[in-house]
Amino acid sequence: MLTKKKILYIITKGNFGGAQKYVYDLATNLPKDKFDVVVACGNKDGYVLFEKLTEKNIRTIILESSEREINLKNDFKTFKELLKLIRKEKPDTVHLNSSKIGFLGSLVAFYINLNNNYPKPKIIFTSHGWAFNEQNRSAIAKFIFYIAHYFTIIFCDATIAVSEKTKQDIDFLPFIKDKIKVIYNGLENFETLLTQESREILTDKNPSTSSRQAILFSLSELHNNKGIDVALKAISLLPDDKKENIIYCIAGEGEEKQNLEKLANDLGIKTLVRFLGFVKDGKKLLSGATIFLLPSRTENLPFAILEAGLIGLPIIATSVGGIPEVIRDMQNGILIHPRNPKEIAEAIMYYLDHPEKQKEFGEEIKKTVTNFFSLQKMLEETIRLYQ
Repeated sequence: MLTKKKILYIITKGNFGGAQKYVYDLATNLPKDKFDVVVACGNKDGYVLFEKLTEKNIRTIILESSEREINLKNDFKTFKELLKLIRKEKPDTVHLNSSKIGFLGSLVAFYINLNNNYPKPKIIFTSHGWAFNEQNRSAIAKFIFYIAHYFTIIFCDATIAVSEKTKQDIDFLPFIKDKIKVIYNGLENFETLLTQESREILTDKNPSTSSRQAILFSLSELHNNKGIDVALKAISLLPDDKKENIIYCIAGEGEEKQNLEKLANDLGIKTLVRFLGFVKDGKKLLSGATIFLLPSRTENLPFAILEAGLIGLPIIATSVGGIPEVIRDMQNGILIHPRNPKEIAEAIMYYLDHPEKQKEFGEEIKKTVTNFFSLQKMLEETIRLYQ
């Protein structure tokens, strides 16, 4: 009988953004006869990942000190937690996810390689986003993050980039190009609510909402990188006759929520915008949307556009990160420049004025996602890396 390989997934936060979905999909879909899976995650931002994995009988461990922001005291505690965890679990492979855990985990890998008292697993890191690409970072901070990411890759045995653009952002640095492998995010078919049921949830059964109104939908964490403020400004630029025919629904939580609600009010579009907060399995609401909007300032390869594409929604997305590797402008969606409300407004109006293009682009993006971004393909390529 073959011995199962033990995979230890580690991720900074326990909420349920794209990186957490990635860990969840791998952890719950690896062949159980070949792999023993354990997941460790922080809890400062919630227990959703922990709860969802527990429902699937995946053993999950809470990292008490892990958090996204830099805190030297807590970071040192997390370093020690990781050392203790790896020594106890003795995994064959440690798979690190997110920038913070990636760096701390790579330091742990370096320490382990110098110390014969610890098991020496294979260390893999997946980049879900380089911190030096975040718009609100200073030049000094971006330089520090470049160095941190560089050593993360150096100290790990292999790094997964979720798009070609993700790889190209850093592989010009010396000695690391051959250590980075592109494995696209992938997903499988999923159930959605009936269209009318989803529309009622999105609109809160508002009697003033016409069945003919277009529902613009964003499924997104509410922080600066996601560009929801840019989308709100775009809505405010629409002519009055277009505003009468739309409602913009945003599913997600984050530190920018109050600022975004105030911005919607200040722009005079409060009645056109619904902040739904965190929605468990928010992708089930995609069936009620007319157009999917992803206005991010920076991305790698977001699951959100793959989910919207898989059910055939027409998409408006910024041409950042790996998104142009999914969306071909005016062929299976509309690409716009980041931080450009005018372009978003023009794209919305184009879709509203050309319903036939909504159908055409929706059909084309569904083919793209089905053929090139499947969960099975992601699993097979990741398993080959483990082995």
